[in-house]
Amino acid sequence: MSKEKDISVTRVTPGDADIEAGSWAALLAPRLAQFAAVARHEQITRAARDLAVPQSTVSRAMARLEADLGVPLLARHGRTVSLTPAGRVLARSVERALGEVERAAEAVRADADPAAGKVAFGFLHTMGPETVPGLIRRFRADHPRVRFSLVQSYGEDMMERMREGELDLCLTSPVPDAPDLVTRRLDEQRLHLVVPADHRLAGRKRVRLAEAAEEPFVTLEPGYGLRRLTEELCRQAGFRPQVAFEGEEAETLRGLVAAGLGVALLPPPAWPRPGVRELAVTAPRAVREIGVAWMAGHPDTQPVADFKRFLLRRRGSLLADTH
Repeated sequence: MSKEKDISVTRVTPGDADIEAGSWAALLAPRLAQFAAVARHEQITRAARDLAVPQSTVSRAMARLEADLGVPLLARHGRTVSLTPAGRVLARSVERALGEVERAAEAVRADADPAAGKVAFGFLHTMGPETVPGLIRRFRADHPRVRFSLVQSYGEDMMERMREGELDLCLTSPVPDAPDLVTRRLDEQRLHLVVPADHRLAGRKRVRLAEAAEEPFVTLEPGYGLRRLTEELCRQAGFRPQVAFEGEEAETLRGLVAAGLGVALLPPPAWPRPGVRELAVTAPRAVREIGVAWMAGHPDTQPVADFKRFLLRRRGSLLADTH
């Protein structure tokens, strides 16, 4: 019998044995960006297109990543995927880690060329259609080499993302009050009572909020600043709103109003929405403050510092001066 037949080979995978200190990063790093793309798109085909690599490459990378860790990260549903609980935990950490690498690279580039670089900028969904594009267009007229990473979300989520280093600054409402943040009030935005086109109040131009006390309301979900403001304004008007539907985006709420499912307090739309009427609220004074926030004591790259100054110069005209 040959010596080769006397030798038994045992294959040990990382999931089967302890990993030496520091070796997980070297083992997993090549596949983490691919995993992050799959997590964002929830589809391997789109992730591969985003990464400009073959779909088979991403599929193999995900299978190898799960084998290395010894846990399932993705649940397959035909052509789409979703994150398992373990996958969600990993995805959050991967996004933070990749963000740190991205910011480090941008900082190095900014040191070499202060006029270049990237601003990670968060803003409310309602500011996305017109306000933010107008601001960025005006800013880049004088800073054409600055790039932006844009995140649309609600206030509490953006504050957390800034604390985790994912955002440089954000436009939010209400203006937060926290010891680790620097905030500046920039503007205020009137809120309208939005009613269906065939509503009993639809023929009016102005209304007291108390006149809607018996109406069902459609609102943003708890945790959104506009939800808290809606509840506070209704309290000032002497009633507690009867919440019939909750959503995550203002235009979806307008659609629910158009369908006759309730009324809503919302900022003006980017463009007229058929099926609804926008009524000015005369009492109480229905406005929301818009402000900018960033982390206290956090050093800025030159592009971030320039963009902060640009926003602060638009105090009182932020919403009117973006078209």
